[in-house]
Amino acid sequence: MGIRSTFSKPLARWVRQRQQSWREQPGDAQQRWFRQLVDRAGQTQFGRDHHFADIRTQADFRQAVPIRDYEVLKPYIERVTHGEPDILWPGKPAYFAKTSGTTSGTKYIPLTAESLPNHINSARDALLCYVDETGNSAFLDKKLIFLSGSPELDEKAGIHTGRLSGIVNHHIPAYLRSNQMPSYETNTIDDWETKLDRIIDETLAEDMSLISGIPPWVQMYFDRIQARTGKAIKDVFPNFSVFVYGGVNFAPYRDRLFESIGKRIDSIETYPASEGFIAYQDSQTAEGLLLLADSGIYFEFIPADQYFAENPPRLSIDEVELGKNYAVIINNNAGLWGYSLGDTVKFVSRNPHRIVVTGRIKHFISAFGEHVIGEEVEKALHYAMQQQPETEVVEFTVAPMVSPSEGLPYHEWLIEFGQVPRDTARFVHDLDTYLAKLNVYYDDLISGSILQPLKLTALPRGAFQQYMKSQGKLGGQNKVPRLSNDRTLADGLLQVLR
Repeated sequence: MGIRSTFSKPLARWVRQRQQSWREQPGDAQQRWFRQLVDRAGQTQFGRDHHFADIRTQADFRQAVPIRDYEVLKPYIERVTHGEPDILWPGKPAYFAKTSGTTSGTKYIPLTAESLPNHINSARDALLCYVDETGNSAFLDKKLIFLSGSPELDEKAGIHTGRLSGIVNHHIPAYLRSNQMPSYETNTIDDWETKLDRIIDETLAEDMSLISGIPPWVQMYFDRIQARTGKAIKDVFPNFSVFVYGGVNFAPYRDRLFESIGKRIDSIETYPASEGFIAYQDSQTAEGLLLLADSGIYFEFIPADQYFAENPPRLSIDEVELGKNYAVIINNNAGLWGYSLGDTVKFVSRNPHRIVVTGRIKHFISAFGEHVIGEEVEKALHYAMQQQPETEVVEFTVAPMVSPSEGLPYHEWLIEFGQVPRDTARFVHDLDTYLAKLNVYYDDLISGSILQPLKLTALPRGAFQQYMKSQGKLGGQNKVPRLSNDRTLADGLLQVLR
């Protein structure tokens, strides 16, 4: 065993032991963070505007601080980006994480010296929890690859600005830098396809043990390696044993990814966002991701079916129920207050509090009142694929067809297959009937002849890559929305292919 793998085990044990108190009493940890955050920001512009000095309870806080998304919080953030101190958090941010918003254009998310440990330590602890549970630490002595954005940073008002993954890259511990791939020079290449080819040049001859990235982009990396070598990934990287991913539901990609690898390996799911590292998989045997209740974030949860109500309930971690969808609201030590992350989650355990990500609060189809959500379309697709196991799906999205040239409206599923179903008609039937089973409103619309059954549009290989490239969003941390309430994405896909 090398020095990294040897010393990681006592560190992993320490991390797990340190977790124990807040895992068992997350409400207490959350109360401490609530009080600390409000007290620390009392003299900021936001704190004065919202009377933080008068806030004593969480009920006071909810009364004083409304729910906001980026667009509504933007006037405060713009003052921060212009270099003003003490606006959302004392002083100035250490960084701005630059990300794309669907309505706000480019978003600048502040990262402070106090909030950085949430991002850096959480990524570290996800690996260490795996080491402690499985005893597998040998991968730390070999090469590790992180498929991420460029680490090159710009400046805005004197503050370093870049993609979150690029910022985090500057904080990778020194003891891991010597076995981190790809090289800094390659990581700074903007064009994803050029960058990917260079990454393959650098990694083909290396002893890769851990690969991290968003599944569709990792699959693209694997596909190009196989095209070059004609080998399964396990034969190119025999010691590849850990896959770390986040950002999308892994289920639609799992079978094809493991087929490319040529064997089953352990995987670790993470839930990072520019606004905060929310949760990670702390066990290979338990369902869900451990919510990080003691990491600089005070969480609130709004029942998803009440999110758009005039005065929706805002629940603490002690008030959530299992099996219900909640919109995630964060308040953190980067100065985000009552901030709607846009994601929905479901608690699958309360001892400890573990979640699964179920979709986006604004990514749904309700053109006819059905309110189909991401979790439902992913489950329906998974079911249909199980009925015909040879089926491989590369990528997909779903959109409503409100005014077809003939017949009733319907949902259109645009799917890029790696391997088409043996019986396409049965595949469509399985998709439709299982979705109706999951969503009673959709079932009512079908049975009441308001909608006709869904229609499948099979897209050629590379369709989604071609579309994302046309939008300047190929690779990195960019993700394809699973479903939309309009046809912007669907028509964009079809337009690119014409």
